[in-house]
Amino acid sequence: MLQLYAVPQFPEGVIFQQDGAPPHYGNIVREFLDTTFPQRWIGRGAVMAWPPRSPDITPLDFYLWGYVKQHVYSERINDINHLKQRITDVIHTVTPDVLTRVWEELDYRLDVCRATNGAHIDLR
Repeated sequence: MLQLYAVPQFPEGVIFQQDGAPPHYGNIVREFLDTTFPQRWIGRGAVMAWPPRSPDITPLDFYLWGYVKQHVYSERINDINHLKQRITDVIHTVTPDVLTRVWEELDYRLDVCRATNGAHIDLR
């Protein structure tokens, strides 16, 4: 999926990040990432490691999943097709301005992480 659909959409020089889930850590996956994103991927086994269990600095965790869930289930879901449509509709409401604010929030969270030497903090 990554190779066929996502990578062709990425701009030149993009830095790719993934979590440390076992399917993402296989030799074939790491070889693909090393070839496709040389010195430019973040994750388990990469030159740039990503700390495990760190949802506070992962935009999908601290923003997107909660946003999608809140809006998808704001109305009763009738069947699987309705669920798929609701998810698609909600994802389309995420504007470039929202993504900019999420990026700024991530930047702030990383600054806090650096300033506290990675100590546990509550950003709520």
